[in-house]
Amino acid sequence: MIADYDSLVGDIGGANARFALVKAGQLDPESIRMMACRDYQGLDNAIYEYFRQVGGAAARDACLAVAATPSGASSDSARVTMTNSHWRFDIEHVRRQFGWEKLRLINDYTAMALGIPHVRPDRLVRICGGPGNERRPRLVIGPGTGLGVSALVPSRNGWLALMTEGGHVDFAATNDTELSLLKILRNHFGRVSAERVLSGPGLLNLYRAHGEMQGLPATLSEPEDVTKAALAGSDPLAGQTLEHFCEILGRVAGNAALTLGSTGGVYLCGGILPGMIDFLKQSRFKQAFTDKGRMGPMLERMPVYVVTERHTGLFGAAAALTNPEIQNASDDYR
Repeated sequence: MIADYDSLVGDIGGANARFALVKAGQLDPESIRMMACRDYQGLDNAIYEYFRQVGGAAARDACLAVAATPSGASSDSARVTMTNSHWRFDIEHVRRQFGWEKLRLINDYTAMALGIPHVRPDRLVRICGGPGNERRPRLVIGPGTGLGVSALVPSRNGWLALMTEGGHVDFAATNDTELSLLKILRNHFGRVSAERVLSGPGLLNLYRAHGEMQGLPATLSEPEDVTKAALAGSDPLAGQTLEHFCEILGRVAGNAALTLGSTGGVYLCGGILPGMIDFLKQSRFKQAFTDKGRMGPMLERMPVYVVTERHTGLFGAAAALTNPEIQNASDDYR
């Protein structure tokens, strides 16, 4: 049995859950494991398996970052329903199950934002923009299983990370092609959010809609296949789709950057973008990001990075354990 640790930290998305152990006063996660959510009936099963894999380590408390919507969050028996996963759990039940003194839950993109200041510079790839001002607000946004949005706002006690559901804002069509796209997506989903096109499933929605608009067969069935075909140049429809995906991402990120005044920079996270950085740089992302009329020069000065660090959310969950802004405020889910 390996030594006991002070805290378990977790970064739990719709597809995968990452767990690690941290010692008091440290942010570096140890014994990191990633688990596919589909392989486990629930959160507790995955945590039991994690502890088994790392040799039976114990922890006194935990901070879990979850892509979820809470219910009854003002009560001790608050339940959490994962947004893009079958997992559901009761916070207090899980705490008692593992004997933790405290279980803190935060939004997954709150953790992603809190982790950004701890990402090494060589894990940030600049896409466009000027130097920015590191003391100003920073936008954190990323397509993955869903579309996560958060921001870091400077405060007297360090950084305050905002919990938002910015990925669920309305998708806004800006030309005739997108009006046709919006009509197709409305027939499938009713209301169409940005996440319906800016996510892994959204990329597939976009691919199929472009096929329908052009009368072309959309034969690919997985988001990863669309990306691979686009990058290889083996499927023109996939290439058009990924180009449009980058353009919409630029526009949505630019809108959010204007809303937040994030002159400290824009940090693009998630599992999709690190594998297509060259494509993103050459796409219409920058044009769409800065095409804001009189506000264009402001966007041109904002640095935009792709975050290639895979464990940013774990850094953030560890930082949340001692972040005074998290400590002094109500927990996102408690």
